[in-house]
Amino acid sequence: MALSATDTNALSGAKKKDAEKAGAILFRDKGCAYCHGVGGTGGKKGPDLSGLPKDKAWPPEKITNQILNGGQKMPPFRESVTDDEVAQLIAYLRAKHRPAPPTGTGSPTPPPGA
Repeated sequence: MALSATDTNALSGAKKKDAEKAGAILFRDKGCAYCHGVGGTGGKKGPDLSGLPKDKAWPPEKITNQILNGGQKMPPFRESVTDDEVAQLIAYLRAKHRPAPPTGTGSPTPPPGA
């Protein structure tokens, strides 16, 4: 998959907000919150991701690679996310004001292989 900065930057207005909301749900449902904490504020197993919107060292391409291939202690999610889901997760992680996912399953569930 080759998601470019223009792919995520091309999202505008309502489409961008919809992608951010979908990303919030995926972040919860795919197990990201289990390691990275609710809202990506950091947890026992994963780092704080709240600085990603301003962190130029983490462009969308690098975030895509991390999600798909994992790294350090993070498992790869290549087999469990689609290209659209990766784009939605990036929209959520890069959002200046991250939306809260609708109330769901309660406590964060572990990702596959955790």
